[in-house]
Order: sequence, then structure tokens, then C-alpha cells
Amino acid sequence: MSGRDLFCQPRRFGRGAALTLVFASVLVAGAATGTLPGPERKSPSGAARSAAPVGGHEEVARAAAEAMAAGKSPVEAAERAVSRSGDRWGAVYSQGEYEEFEEALDGEYTGVGLWARRERDGRIEVTRVRSGSPAATAGIRAGDRLRSVDDRKVDGRPVSEVVSLLRGDAKDARAGTAVKVGLERGTRAWDLTLRRARLSTDSVTVRTLADGITVIRIASFTKGSGDDVRTAIQQVPPEAGLVLDLRGNAGGLVTEAVTAASAFLDGGLVATYDVDGEQRALHAEPGGDTARPLVALVDEGTMSAAELLTGALQDRGRAVVVGTRTFGKGSVQMPSRLPDGSVAELTVGHYRTPSGRTVDGRGITPDLEADRQVLQRAETVLSGLGES
Repeated sequence: MSGRDLFCQPRRFGRGAALTLVFASVLVAGAATGTLPGPERKSPSGAARSAAPVGGHEEVARAAAEAMAAGKSPVEAAERAVSRSGDRWGAVYSQGEYEEFEEALDGEYTGVGLWARRERDGRIEVTRVRSGSPAATAGIRAGDRLRSVDDRKVDGRPVSEVVSLLRGDAKDARAGTAVKVGLERGTRAWDLTLRRARLSTDSVTVRTLADGITVIRIASFTKGSGDDVRTAIQQVPPEAGLVLDLRGNAGGLVTEAVTAASAFLDGGLVATYDVDGEQRALHAEPGGDTARPLVALVDEGTMSAAELLTGALQDRGRAVVVGTRTFGKGSVQMPSRLPDGSVAELTVGHYRTPSGRTVDGRGITPDLEADRQVLQRAETVLSGLGES
């Protein structure tokens, strides 16, 4: 599998639909260079791909075409068709929305520049603030509690939904648009208005702990992140243990996740998946670092391609997985272009870990479950792995 393969979470919710995630294979969607199916599109191998949608895509495309002919909204008609299909992950994007999604996979997004997690009591805590971002300029800092977004209370909501509210929907997800946030710090509670901005992603960050352990955090699998992981490992002393932090990673480009897996595996199976009943496989490249002690951190925000990587490392015995059960998104979506240029995505299959485990709806259970002091638990595990 090559080219622009997607297995990830876009930054928004469908209009009233469930959270949408995508796994667009070049082999089924012709999306090798960021394009979608069109007349006689060519894949990298040179094989022609038909523009005609298949299965449920035909019904959605027909609904959109009929709406256009009647002078009605094709997007709304397509969304109704997707809703009737019962496809949990199906969604429809305008052309602009999908283009913005693809830009995010290239390392840019529109947002306010903060990261968050949900605590055991359901409250949302800010975990990191991007330097120079609207959130940083407004004085928000790690440890603050996020109470509301645009007057919607966020306690108990999934982190992915909170992030989507911060980034905005189809109408306001643009640089310069306003979002009101409610915050809490100790006994102080206040509201402020932030202006969204175009930000670049720091998909891979590296830091060294006091005991010499290196933490490689992958926030998302954007373009080049797999090679960034390889480079980071090469710069770490051979005797140092590694922590691969995948908490809150909602996915990204599947090719980048496979490249990241290749950094820790010496070839072999990463995952299998099916598309309309046809079985396929993803393999790591040989030559990865298989000796260094490795712990992978996960939580309920670990999704899609991040779960694919976690499952491979766990099944192959390459890493001890620490944290909480992952989200459980292991279905495969295929995009197709509708008559008005919008994009519909419908589920066409599911993927499995190397041992054959199904992830969709189940998630991945860590080897060591921990929802507090997770990094400290990882350090303890690494100290044991390093013993001879």
C-alpha cells in the first residue's frame, strides 16, 4: 500500500452524525496523490481506477444527483442517505471541508492550540498548550480545566468531541473565527474568547527524562511523522529505554503508522484488513530496532492508525502497552466524489491485528492498566525490562 492512504479522524463531526474516521486505501479509492476517484484516475502502479462508486456509494451518489436535479442541496440529500444506511462512521463532506482535512494531514490545521484529556471524574484537563498559539497568548496553561466550549458544557464528553468543538464545524472552522471557552484554575473560573488560527502540527516530539528514558510522543500520523520517529530513535543512546506515547492520537496516514511500526520491527505483519470482502495485509520494512526496551502508552483517545500501531507492537511482543483501553475504531471507509464535488465516505471493511484480533468496537486492552501516573508506571516497567 502506498501513496495517500488515510486512516484517521477528521477534525469535525458530521452534521448530527457520529464521529467520522477515514481509512481511504489507494487500492480502492485511487487517492494516491490526495485526489479522489475520477475518470480514469491512475494509481502509482499505473492501474486505472473506475470513477463509479460501489455498494452504498451508489445510493448516496444517486440521492445527491436527484437533489441537484430538483434544485435541492445534494449534501443534505447525501447525508440523509448515509443516515438511512445505518453506517456508524459514514459521513459527507463539502469539497472545502475535505480539502481542509487533507491539509491537516500535511501538517496544518485550524484551531486554538491546546491539547486535553478526560480525567476519571469526567472533567476535561488541558495537558499542553502550543507556544505562540491563541490559547497560549490568552494565558491558558497545562493543568487548567476546560468547563465549556461555546456555552456547551464539556464534562463527560469524549476528548475527541471536545477537540471538534474547539476547532469548529463547517461554518466556523476558519482562521479568525471566534470560539468561547470556559476555564477553571483552582478556585478561579472565567470565560474568554479565542480566535482560531492556522497552526502547524508538531506530530512527533522527543524529550528525555531525568533517568535517561526517552519519550517519543506521536500526536497524529501526518505526512513525514513515520520518518521522524525513525530519526528520533537513531539519535537516542543505545542503552536508553523508550516510551512511545500514543495517548490522544486519533490517527492519520496509515502509511506513516506502518513506517513508525517499521522503526521497531524487523519486517513482518503489521495488520490485515478487508475491503468489500477482499483480504489484504500491511507489512513493516525490515531493519527496525528490535532490541531496545519499549513501552507504548495508550488511552481512550488512542484511535484508528494509532490502534493499528499499538496492536502490531503488542501482538509481535515488541512493546509492553500501558494505560487504558483504546477507543476501538477499526473499520475501513472509502471516499467517493459526489456530483457537486462533495465527498461521501462509507464503511467497506475492518482491520485486524497480526494475531487476528478485531479492534472495532472493542479497542485494545493494555498489558498493564493504569489511568494515573502512567508515565511513572512506564518507567517502572522499563527498569524491569532493562534488567539482565
